Amino acid sequence: MTKEETTTIDNEELPNGLAKPHAQPLDTLVRVLHTDLKHGLSTEEAQRRLAIYGPNKLQETAGVSFWQLVLDQFKNFLVLLLIASSFISMAIGEWVDAAAILAIVIINAVLGVLQEWRAEQSLQALKRMAAPTAVVIRDGHQETIPSEQLVPGDLVVLTAGNNVPADLRLIESVNLRIQEASLTGESTPVEKNASVVLDADIPLGDRRNSAFMGTVVTYGRGKGIVTATGMHTQFGLIAQMLSAVTAEETPLQRRLEELGRVLGTAALAICGIIFLIGIIRDTQPGIVLSQGIAAYLSAHEGEILELFMTAISLAIAAVPEGLPAVVTICLALGMQRMVRRHALLRRLPAVETLGTATVICSDKTGTLTQNEMTVTQVWVNDKFYHVTGQGYTPYGEFKQGGQTVDPRSIPPLMLLLQGALLCNDAQLERIIQNNSETKETWRMVGDPTEGALVVLAAKAGLWREQLEKEQPRVAEVPFDSASKRMTTVHAVPGGNPPFRAYVKGAPDILLQLCSYFQDDGQVKPLTEEMRAKILAANDAMASQALRVLAVAYRPISEAKALDWAEKRNLVFLGLTGMIDPPRPEVYDAVATCRKAGIKAVMITGDHRDTAVAIAKELDFLTAGHLALTGPELDRMDDEDFIKIVDNVDVYARVSPEHKVRIVDGLKTIGHIVAMTGDGVNDAPALKRADIGIAMGITGTDVAKETADMILTDDNFASIVAAVEEGRIIYSNIRKFVYYLLSCNIGEILVIFLSMLAGLPIPLRPIHLLWLNLVTDGLPALALGLEAGEPDIMNRPPRPPREPIINREMIWNTAVQGIAITASTLGAFVLGLRLYPDSLVAAQTIAFVTLISAELWRAYTSRSERCPLLKLRVFSNRYMVLATLSSFLLMLAVVYLPVFEPVFYTFELPLRTWLTILPLTLIPSIAAELSKWILSRQECRQRSTMKVS
Repeated sequence: MTKEETTTIDNEELPNGLAKPHAQPLDTLVRVLHTDLKHGLSTEEAQRRLAIYGPNKLQETAGVSFWQLVLDQFKNFLVLLLIASSFISMAIGEWVDAAAILAIVIINAVLGVLQEWRAEQSLQALKRMAAPTAVVIRDGHQETIPSEQLVPGDLVVLTAGNNVPADLRLIESVNLRIQEASLTGESTPVEKNASVVLDADIPLGDRRNSAFMGTVVTYGRGKGIVTATGMHTQFGLIAQMLSAVTAEETPLQRRLEELGRVLGTAALAICGIIFLIGIIRDTQPGIVLSQGIAAYLSAHEGEILELFMTAISLAIAAVPEGLPAVVTICLALGMQRMVRRHALLRRLPAVETLGTATVICSDKTGTLTQNEMTVTQVWVNDKFYHVTGQGYTPYGEFKQGGQTVDPRSIPPLMLLLQGALLCNDAQLERIIQNNSETKETWRMVGDPTEGALVVLAAKAGLWREQLEKEQPRVAEVPFDSASKRMTTVHAVPGGNPPFRAYVKGAPDILLQLCSYFQDDGQVKPLTEEMRAKILAANDAMASQALRVLAVAYRPISEAKALDWAEKRNLVFLGLTGMIDPPRPEVYDAVATCRKAGIKAVMITGDHRDTAVAIAKELDFLTAGHLALTGPELDRMDDEDFIKIVDNVDVYARVSPEHKVRIVDGLKTIGHIVAMTGDGVNDAPALKRADIGIAMGITGTDVAKETADMILTDDNFASIVAAVEEGRIIYSNIRKFVYYLLSCNIGEILVIFLSMLAGLPIPLRPIHLLWLNLVTDGLPALALGLEAGEPDIMNRPPRPPREPIINREMIWNTAVQGIAITASTLGAFVLGLRLYPDSLVAAQTIAFVTLISAELWRAYTSRSERCPLLKLRVFSNRYMVLATLSSFLLMLAVVYLPVFEPVFYTFELPLRTWLTILPLTLIPSIAAELSKWILSRQECRQRSTMKVS
C-alpha cells in the first residue's frame, strides 16, 4: 500500500470528542474524521494527530502533599487559639504553661496526620482501568500499539476479553456484547449493533452503536472508529467532574469549628472583661489623672501584670484544651472499631458523619444485588419450577408447588437443561483457596446470561465436560442481534437421526420457529392453546423483572443442514427466567435502616421495571413513592425536581450527572446524604455526598479513592453496622463535650466570682491546665469508648443542623457549672479558714476538690438520661482505669516534693480529705437530680401527646 492510498490530512485540526457520534451516519463520521474504513490512518498521520491532541490518557492532578496535610491540622479555630495562648504564656514567662499547651497541639496534629495520610488517587485509578494496549489498523495492516498512542480517526479492532481503549463509533459488530456496568450501572452486557443510527439525546446506556473507554468486551468481535481520546472520553468527562467537585466539610467538622469559635470568642471576651473589671476595681481615677496614664502604669506594673495573668488564666479555663486531642483520639479508635466491622474509613470526621445520615443512595448492581445472573424459575410442560441457590455456586434445589423435586426424574426438564448447557459458551471454574482453612469459590468465564444457564444445569448434576464428551459439538451459529438466538449442533451417538440442533433465544422469536413441543417424553404438535400458555408464562416471568430465554431442539440427519434446521419445525422445550438476585443480608439491613429513620434510595443504570422489582422485593419502594428515570429527570428543572425529590425512592437509567444532581437535590432540602457505589459512574456523586461509601471487593479503584469509607466485604449490612457505630461515636462525643465544658464553666465561675468577692485566685494557671489536659482528658477519652445505648438504632436521625450543645446539654451544663462552683469555692473558703496563713494550702484544697468532683462526675456522664444506679458502674473498664490514673497522678502532684515548686501544692493531711469529701460529691448528686427532672418532663410530654 502506498502512502497516497492512506488517509493523510495536512495542516488541518480534527475534532476530539466529536459531538454525539452515535447520531451520525458512518459516511459523515468518515468525512469529518478524515479516515478510511478499510485501511485506517497512515502512520505519519497518526503521529501528526498525536502531536496535536496528546496521548490517550487522563490528566493527572496533584494530590494533597504531606505538608499540606500537616498545615490543615492547624486551621481549626480552637487550635489557633491554643497556639496564641501558648505564645502569650511565653511572653509573660509562664514557660511550663506554654509547653503544656503546645504539647497538646502537637499531639493532636500528629494523630490527625497519621490517620489522614491518604493521597487522592482518583485520576491515577482511572488511568489504570484504561486498556494498556490496543489493536488498530494502520496503513492497511493490523498491529498492536500502546493505547496512549490512539488518536481520533484510528480504526480499532475489538475481540472478546479486550478492554475498550477509547470511545468508539462501531462500524462492524458480530455478536458483540460489552460489559458497561462500571460506566453505566447496567448489570448485563450490552448487545451492540453497528448498523443503527440513534437519536441524539438517547441515554449513555442505550447507545448500542458505540463503545466506551474502560469497558470490557465479553462476547463477539467488532471494529470501531476512535471518536474521542483522553479527557474527551466518557471516562475523561467523569475525571473532569471529579476535579470540579469540591469536598465539603462534614457535619462534625462544622459543629466543632462552630463550637471552637464560640468558645474562643467567649474566652477572649471574658479575658477582656475580667481585665477591665480588675483595672476599674483597683484604680482610683483621681490618682490616674494627677499622675498620667503612663506614669500610673509604670508605678503599678506588678499589679497590672498579675491582673493580666489572672485574665489569661481565666481565658485558658474557658477553652477546653483537651477537646481537639480527645475528639481526634476518639475518632481514630472509632475507625479501628469500624475496620473490625468491615468498614474502612479514609478520613477521621467521616466516622461520625455516617451516623447522621438521613438518606442512603445505593447503587443496585453489585451493592444490593450479587452481580451474578441466576436462574430462579423454569417453565416446562405448563409447570413452573423454582430454583434455589445463590450466584454462581452450583448448589441448589428444584421445587414444584413448594415441594422439592429431583430434576433427573423429569425427562422434559433434563432435556431443557441439556440444551441450555450445550448451546452455550460460558465456563464455570472452581477455585480452591488454601489459607488457614480450605475455601471453595466459583468463577464464571464468559457471558453472565449464559453462565446462569451453566449453573442451572450444574444444580441438576449436568456438567459441560461430561455432556460434550457424550454429545460433541460439530457446528454452530453464534448469537446475533438480528436473529436473537444461538444454535449449536451436536452428534448423538446411536441416535436416529445422528445429530441434534439445540437453539436458545428470545421466547417470542423462538416460538415462531417451533411446530412441536416436548410433553413427557413425547413430541406433540404445538397447538394455539399451548402457544398461549407459553406466552402467558413468558409474560408472568417478565412481570417479575426476570430475563427470559427459551430453549428448543430439532433432530437432524446432517450437520450441514443446520441453516434449514434452525428455521423451522423446532421442538419447544421450555423457558428459563433469570435475575441478578439481591444479597440475602440486604433484607434485614434495609429493615434496620427504616427503623433508624433513614431513607433508602436505589440509583441504577438498569431499566425501570428491573429496578422497581428489586426495590419492591427489598422494601426500598415506599407505598405512594415514585420511580424516576434519567430522561424524565432531564426534563425537569431544579425547582420541580426539588419538590418531588423526597418522594422518589428509585432512579433508573441514570448517568453520572444525574447521580450528582440527585445528591444535590437531597442536600438542598436538608438531608445528610450517604452514597454507596462501586463503579466509575458513582465517583462524582461519592465525592459530592456528605459521605461516599465504596465497595472494597468489586469496587473500582476510582470509587475507592474517591469515597470516604470503603466496605471491605461489599456487604450492604456493613453499612448498617457503620451507621450504628457512627451514632455511638457521636453520642460519646456529646458526652465528653458536656463533661469538659461543664468543668470549664465551673472553673470560669470559680475565678470570676472569687474576683468579684475580693478573694484570692483559687486556682493557678498550671492548675487549670492540669485539670483540662490530664484530669479531664483521660475520663473524657474513656467516655468516647462507651458502648452504645440498646435503642440507638431505633431512634430517628437527629436534625442535621442540630448543634452539639442543644437545649438539653445547656441545661445539664448550667446545673453542673453551678454545682462545681459551689463545691470548689466552698472548699477554697474552708481552706482559707483551716489554713489562714497559707494561700497555697487553700489553693491545693480547691485543686483536689475540683479534681475529685470531676472524677466522681465522670461516672454520671456515661449516659445523658440513664441514672447511674441503672448502669453497671464499672462496666466501662477504660473509665475505671482513667479515673484511677487521674487520681494517682493528682496524689503525685500533691505529695511528691519534685512537683511542689511547679504546681505550688501543699501536703494535705487525712482529716482535710475527710472534711472536703462531701463537697466532692455535690456535682454528681446534682447530675443525677438533673437526669431525674428531665426524664419526668419527657414522661409528661409523651403523656400529653398520647392524650392529644
